[in-house]
Amino acid sequence: MASLKEVKNRINSVKSTRQITSAMKMVASAKLHKAQGRITSMLPYQRKLNEILTNFLRTETSFESAYTAKREVTRVAIVVCSSNGSLCGAYNSNVVRLLEKTLAEYQSLGKENILVYPVGKKVEEAVKKLGCVKQGSYQKLVDVPAYADAYKLAEELMTSFAANQVDRVELIYHHFKSMGSQILTREDYLPIDLSKMTDNTTADGKGKTSQGFNNDYIVEPSVGKVLAELLPMVLCQKIYTMLLDSVTSEHAARMLAMQAATDNAEDLIQELTIQYNKTRQQSITNELLDIIGGSMK
Repeated sequence: MASLKEVKNRINSVKSTRQITSAMKMVASAKLHKAQGRITSMLPYQRKLNEILTNFLRTETSFESAYTAKREVTRVAIVVCSSNGSLCGAYNSNVVRLLEKTLAEYQSLGKENILVYPVGKKVEEAVKKLGCVKQGSYQKLVDVPAYADAYKLAEELMTSFAANQVDRVELIYHHFKSMGSQILTREDYLPIDLSKMTDNTTADGKGKTSQGFNNDYIVEPSVGKVLAELLPMVLCQKIYTMLLDSVTSEHAARMLAMQAATDNAEDLIQELTIQYNKTRQQSITNELLDIIGGSMK
């Protein structure tokens, strides 16, 4: 059985750890609040942009773009989002696990034909271990995502796809659904499926059809040219949304992890305190027995 001094030192050590995890939880909570504010501010713009694009797509005008071309996949690009730091539960390990699964699906292409864009220090380290072709470093996009940086990444992806340097672009990130739920998502970025986009924006979450604008209107210079301007904006907005989703999910995951650690520390302190009191009581009892036994002699 551990001595009183050892148990007391352990209690003090756990209390110090509890203070650290509690402080980290409060910091993560504050960052989560700011990240949620950025998403809330961005959503109206995204909805209106998708609404405009959807109403153009509902017209009978035929439209073709370099970003909608589907071809045989011989080279693929994968954008993966993680965090720069740790202590956020299984957030990063789940991302790396899904990346490994995705790489296994494209194994037949060869590692030289699988381009990985790592957004975050943790996934960048994983990419090095996996021996994949890393396309730059994007750790600065994780701390405070800026639209200008998202635009540069989206522009690079769109240019590579339009120039036939890659045949498909996929995104792997956590979608922030609520404070207690972050959904690990893998989706196609390019080629963009306009029919799927129309289906997704036709009905709202309650199953009602959104009316939007009247399709009987005049567009200058043409619907095709307007769509050609709108598509890059939508694609850039998608990258920015992905970054905001990922960062917000990271803060939520870290807050939950630190809350669980704080609760576990509380339980451990109670158990150690009970053990300390029992050990102390047993020590006092033994001393009394020794005194009584000695006096009787």
